[in-house]
Amino acid sequence: MGDAWSDVLVASFRGVVQRLGDVAPRLLAMVAVIALGWAVAAIARRLTVRIFRMVDLDARCARWGLTASLSRSGIGQSPSQVIGQLVFWTIFFVALLTSVEALEMPATAGLAAGVVRFLPNLVVAALVWMVGLLLANFMAQAVLIAAVNAQVALAPLIAGAVRWLVLVFAGAAALTQLGIAREMVLLTFGIAFGGTVLALALAFGLGGKDLAREILESRFRKPDGDDDRLTHV
Repeated sequence: MGDAWSDVLVASFRGVVQRLGDVAPRLLAMVAVIALGWAVAAIARRLTVRIFRMVDLDARCARWGLTASLSRSGIGQSPSQVIGQLVFWTIFFVALLTSVEALEMPATAGLAAGVVRFLPNLVVAALVWMVGLLLANFMAQAVLIAAVNAQVALAPLIAGAVRWLVLVFAGAAALTQLGIAREMVLLTFGIAFGGTVLALALAFGLGGKDLAREILESRFRKPDGDDDRLTHV
């Protein structure tokens, strides 16, 4: 009886050792890929930040209002550092997927290839959103300056509505690029666009009612001394 139990234990131990021997090279390959991906991502992040600082991206973004938008969003890093972080995590994420593929597990087969195929759409969507954020700030500032110069009472409200209109459009474009519920995104964008246009119309109407009254009064006011009698036919 004792020999039988010992044979079972020895056989089980041998099976575990054999399985570990089969898995160990894959685990080592996984760790090596992760370490290499981390190193490559760190180098790429440093090079990206240095290149964008050489082209004076941070100063340009500060003039365009993008740095202020990042600060309002709770991001304390400069635009070049933000782009560097995006590059870092993109490369490291791909390395993680590749390392999972190195395990050769049936559940992860084709996972890295699918994510890599989706990655260009994600990058394009991020770029669309960043350009939309930059354009929204620029247009809001331009509208605010024009409305203040025209002495419109609701200038901040109009500028804010323009900013949100551009942001909604950029968000809809980014989500459409990702292929996330395109019909729902388009419907939501249409509703938001119509609501924003209505809000702008009301804002212009309320803010410009005094100006419209002055124009109408000056147009239809009768000069002093005029009467309604006919002088000739």
